[in-house]
Amino acid sequence: MLQIQNIDVFYGSIHALHNVSLEVNKGEIVTLIGANGAGKSTLLKTVSGLLKPKNGDIRFMGKPIGGLSAQSIVSLGLLHCPEGRRIFANMTVEENLDLGAYLRRDKEAIKKDLDAVFQRFPILSERRKQHAGTLSGGEQQMLAIGRALMGKPNLLLLDEPSMGLAPMLVQEIFRVVKEINESGTTVLLVEQNASQALKIAHRAYVLETGKVVLSGAADELANAEEVKLAYLGH
Repeated sequence: MLQIQNIDVFYGSIHALHNVSLEVNKGEIVTLIGANGAGKSTLLKTVSGLLKPKNGDIRFMGKPIGGLSAQSIVSLGLLHCPEGRRIFANMTVEENLDLGAYLRRDKEAIKKDLDAVFQRFPILSERRKQHAGTLSGGEQQMLAIGRALMGKPNLLLLDEPSMGLAPMLVQEIFRVVKEINESGTTVLLVEQNASQALKIAHRAYVLETGKVVLSGAADELANAEEVKLAYLGH
C-alpha cells in the first residue's frame, strides 16, 4: 500500500532522513521505533506531504505522491494524526470531527461515520457540544484519532498517540489502534512506547539518526537483544 524508496529529507542544512526505504502492506500495523530525534515524525510528515523529500520515491497504492500537496494526499485516503494532537481548542468536539470529513461530500456516510466514532469513543459523544480545549489529554487524543477516522483513511499515520497519557489510558489507546486496524484500516504507527507498539504491530522498523538500522516481524524485533537494550529497558 505504501512504498518508500531511498528518500533523503533535509530541514535546512540538517540531513534528517538518510536513504530511508520501507513499505506498509494492506491490512498491517507497521510501527516505527527509535529515540527522540531519530526522524520518526519527519518520516510521517514527508509521507503526508508536509515535507518534501530531496530525492527518492514515495508511492501510495502504486501512485507517486512525493511531490503532491498535503490536501491531495488526504483525498487519496492517506490521513495523518499528528504528534501533540493538534485539535482545534475553541471548536466543539463535534465541529472538530466534522472538519475531519471536510473533503467528503457523502452526507449520509459522514453521519454514519460520526455515529461510529461516538460508538468507539462514548466519552466524545457525551462531550460533543463541549469545546475541545476543555477535554483531558486522553480525551483529546481520542478526538484526534476520531477526527482522522472521519476522513475515511485507507492508511492512517499515527504519531505518538500515547504521549503524555496515564498508563491506564495508554492501554486503552493501543486497544483502539488494534481495533481500528481489525476493522480494515492499515496503520503506520510512530511510538516512543516501543514495548506496547511491538505488541500490536505486525512488522517494525528501527530508526536511528535518520537511518533504518533494523526491520522485521514485530515479535522478532521485540526479542532482539539490541532492541531490548536500547528501547525496552531490559
